[in-house]
Amino acid sequence: MKTLKLSVLAISLALSTSIVTAQEAKLVGIVSIAANEANNARYIQGAEAAAKEIGWEVSVIDAAGSADQANAGIQNFVQRGAVAIVDMVFPYSSIGAGLAAAGEANVPVVTWGGGLGSTVAATNGSGAPVAKPVISLMLEDMKGSGSILALTYRTGEVCRDRELLLDELSSAMPDIKITRNEVRIPGYFEDGAQYANAWLASHPAGDENLAIWGCWDDPAIGAIGSLRAQGRTDVRVYGVNGNAQAIENIRNGHMNGTAWQDSYSEGYNMISLLPEIVEAGSDWKPVAKEVTAVLVTQETVESFIEAHPEALGQ
Repeated sequence: MKTLKLSVLAISLALSTSIVTAQEAKLVGIVSIAANEANNARYIQGAEAAAKEIGWEVSVIDAAGSADQANAGIQNFVQRGAVAIVDMVFPYSSIGAGLAAAGEANVPVVTWGGGLGSTVAATNGSGAPVAKPVISLMLEDMKGSGSILALTYRTGEVCRDRELLLDELSSAMPDIKITRNEVRIPGYFEDGAQYANAWLASHPAGDENLAIWGCWDDPAIGAIGSLRAQGRTDVRVYGVNGNAQAIENIRNGHMNGTAWQDSYSEGYNMISLLPEIVEAGSDWKPVAKEVTAVLVTQETVESFIEAHPEALGQ
């Protein structure tokens, strides 16, 4: 009987300790534009690793490309008592309602690719700096003339900034014609393939320099499917972010370049910064914590993989 009482007491103490630990764990809310997209997933993995190290809890809401859902997600995390919230690529101008709710509750919001403005405390993963190496390579390969199919996405700040950079860098090249099609989230693979099919029909092989550019890798990878189905080897393909599929397509000769974004480190670094932001409160000064991108081409892909096996999940 005495043994039974001691066992019950031990279980009760264990349960009490678990409840206290759960109550003490600080919640970080992450609102992702597409949580299953490869680059988003790597960022979240890095965030989860950093949170585990500091004893915080991470919860993710997939806004599925909707700014309304992103605002609702931020508001939901505020109601749940989150100590900080991460906005993944929705521009700060699109999450005004969420920022207002977080501000009233003194909950800092940081962004990955959403820009540094309004009440945002910190940002990284900004679109234009990551994309510059690969856009510059594409324009160099075009040799001043030809046609580009640009697969864009204007709801996200990252793609919006990358498209603006494409405009800026190509502005002195009037003989390069750019056709723009905006893909959906979800649906970017299918849209990339569909838009490529239509564009290829009016751009036969041999007439001019041709290229397809995705404001991130996945729409361009969708377009590669159309190129391969039609046996078109005359069109260069470029993406941004450097996900595993893009690296493999470069390795296999189906893609010409991407800029690898170390999104795992970006997620890790941002969460690691949050305790400092929370502790500083109103004294915190907004900062940008960028991680330099790495240009990957058919000439450099093997040395890149050797240096960064994690890019292929190895």
